[in-house]
Amino acid sequence: MRIVVSSDNNKNLDSSVSYHFGRCPYFFVVDLEGNEIVNVKSVENPYFSSHSVGQVPSFIKELGADVMLSGGMGRRAISIFSDFGIECSTGAGGTVKSAINNYMEGFLPEAAPCSESIEHAHGNSGYENEPAGRLREEAAALLEKLDEIIVKLPDKS
Repeated sequence: MRIVVSSDNNKNLDSSVSYHFGRCPYFFVVDLEGNEIVNVKSVENPYFSSHSVGQVPSFIKELGADVMLSGGMGRRAISIFSDFGIECSTGAGGTVKSAINNYMEGFLPEAAPCSESIEHAHGNSGYENEPAGRLREEAAALLEKLDEIIVKLPDKS
């Protein structure tokens, strides 16, 4: 199985998962045999600075992906991946390695469009053109993840 993970940096399996799949600078291509990682390759996103609808999913298809993991993804990308037969999961966070482990253990949800994609569909978002908007969206997603983690921590009282 080949899993591709969106990443904000190039630190191999310790790279941080990118919240926005189309705007990430790197993708990690990870080959698994069973549950064992057998190959890891970093690939620069050729559409990092700008892309048209379908370009990034087509690029991921060319990489031979069976699965695409990311923190967030737009509704059109999810639909295109579905048409390609590539499974998507959003809500990934942490490192590339932890995202893969969470996926393999069934802890990542099926792909759902991120909120800026929903707003964009209604003509209300300048997300793609506004770096501050992207950062606000990513910060909100991180806070939501932290809330989920805090609830799982053991009570020390």
